[in-house]
Amino acid sequence: MIKAWRDTWDDFVPFLEFPIELRKIVYTTNSIESLNARFRKAAVRRGHFPTEDAALKVLYLTAIERRKNRTNPTGRINDWKHILNALTVHHSDRIEAATI
Repeated sequence: MIKAWRDTWDDFVPFLEFPIELRKIVYTTNSIESLNARFRKAAVRRGHFPTEDAALKVLYLTAIERRKNRTNPTGRINDWKHILNALTVHHSDRIEAATI
């Protein structure tokens, strides 16, 4: 375990330099995994799709579906403005003016 820690330390240290707002987004993958699971479930239920547009429509409807059993049914991210400001400061070359 110590060897694994030492081998990956150089990859981990840059992560600590991110502001706390960005770290929350980076290490929070549960929502992404949940959405991927919902996509898989929706696709498997239907078997096959006649066209690519049909598949995209199912995925779109799955993504926007409000789920009553969730505390955050809209999927909005708290403090998004702070996160976007931090991204703008640290990665302004990667963020388009349209997103700001």
